[in-house]
Amino acid sequence: MKTILKWGSQLISFSLFVLLIGMAFLVISTKASGDEPELFGYQLKTVLSGSMEPEFKTGSVIVVEPGGDMTRFQKGDIITFMENQDKLITHRVIDIVHTGGNIMYETKGDNNNAPDSTLVMSENVVAHYSGVTIPYLGYVGKFSQSKEGAALLLILPGVALLLYAGISIWQGLNQLEKGNRDTAREGDKDIPKNLL
Repeated sequence: MKTILKWGSQLISFSLFVLLIGMAFLVISTKASGDEPELFGYQLKTVLSGSMEPEFKTGSVIVVEPGGDMTRFQKGDIITFMENQDKLITHRVIDIVHTGGNIMYETKGDNNNAPDSTLVMSENVVAHYSGVTIPYLGYVGKFSQSKEGAALLLILPGVALLLYAGISIWQGLNQLEKGNRDTAREGDKDIPKNLL
């Protein structure tokens, strides 16, 4: 039983530590990039609308891979492109249009009734969807961009780790005190009663 408790305690400590490191990474990378974090050459993008449901839901984070030959995409691929200077969209390619030396993509959100109103030039494509989606993490990412959110996401795991450490120390002291009392009682049994 003690072994199970020891392993459980170590698992909780490790989990809290990983959570603290993960939240610190999320907050710092979001602040450093100015918007979406990047990891190992992949970017994390927050889904802000339901246009691609059920592929990915609003509030999810999708992993996209930027760069490469942006003329390589086929029908069915999901790409992230610049609609204008301030807006990125991630939709599915439904047709490829060759005009002169240019390649343009006709795109559509899976949940939309009609294709997008304008064709996407290959040079406006910034990334393609890697197939990885993390549901609801986008809400945490957006929250972490605020001052309050960043502070809270860094402080809460640290406080939880400190509280857990305090509880572990308290339990250890109680066990030590109990062991001392048991040792004292056993010592009392060895003393003859007429000397007590």
